Amino acid sequence: MKTSETNMDRRDFLKTGVGATAGVAALSAVKAHGVPSDKKITTTDAIPTRTFGKTGHDLPVLGYGGAAIVDHWEELYAVKLQDYESRAKMVRYAYDQGVRFFDTARVYAESEGIMGNGLKGIRDNVYLATKVAVSNPAQVRASVEKSLSELQTDYVDCMQVHSPAIEAVGAEGGMKIYEELEKLRSEGMIRFIGLTTHAAFEEVFKMLDTGSFDQVLLARGYIHRGYTNMISHPNLEWREKCITRAHELGMGIVAMKVMGANLLGRGSASYVADYDKAERKKLPGAAIRYVLDDERISMLNIGMSVTADVNDNLKLLKSNLTFSEADRMLLADYSRVAYVSDYVKSLNVV
Repeated sequence: MKTSETNMDRRDFLKTGVGATAGVAALSAVKAHGVPSDKKITTTDAIPTRTFGKTGHDLPVLGYGGAAIVDHWEELYAVKLQDYESRAKMVRYAYDQGVRFFDTARVYAESEGIMGNGLKGIRDNVYLATKVAVSNPAQVRASVEKSLSELQTDYVDCMQVHSPAIEAVGAEGGMKIYEELEKLRSEGMIRFIGLTTHAAFEEVFKMLDTGSFDQVLLARGYIHRGYTNMISHPNLEWREKCITRAHELGMGIVAMKVMGANLLGRGSASYVADYDKAERKKLPGAAIRYVLDDERISMLNIGMSVTADVNDNLKLLKSNLTFSEADRMLLADYSRVAYVSDYVKSLNVV
């Protein structure tokens, strides 16, 4: 497929003047809200770092996924959550241990508020990303303003067009949301603009192929899992096109569902009960090393519900990160069992 055939609306988009003035808008944002144009994020040597696309940042490869600290999804993450204040302290603890990328969303219930409380006082030394899920462009400003209020900040490092919105209105509608975000970037609310998806890879490809975005967050793990579905082979081909094109464009590429929506993590004991316990304990490390073996991936966005999750992931990232033949054999063997489990067979394939 030629880029010229898929570079949706690029010329039309530029004619609107929104795309053409993006650089000026970003500078205006700096002046409007006092965000330094040369913002630096100080890291530690606790976690390996990678260049985060064209943002100018080198960031630790472990990002904090904010969906995992939400009461509504407690069952999904197979753990009892602590109270609100303790979860905010856990976010701060992750920062103290070296995490610098924090990702949440407007539709993640109390997650933005928890992040805002946990990052008080150190907000400018993190890369903070959230998402807008409204499909009506007229509602974008209100959504962003609410996010800023909950996060207790006057800007976010990245505002992402959330997958539910893209699934609802497609690439064309998604670009209209993007245009509204560009306006807010010119007012200093946003530094970078991204997009996300669990499975709408074809539509996301059309959007990122315009060259308008700074980062993309997508489902990428050994287990081909989206949110509440499994990803078909044709759709996996679109995902690969997304990653390839995003890399060519210098975008930050963030992998979510690294643990297969808990199929390779804590939930594996529930979903795939008949598997050797000792081998099961090795799955998270193999899953992390598998994704990091792709050097195009900038960041692992992993949900961490309790402090032990933070510590476990840090321990894995301090070990040998070479993806081994033993890792490959383990993941293949476990997947052989997982894919025929009643739970996986109950999921839709998209």
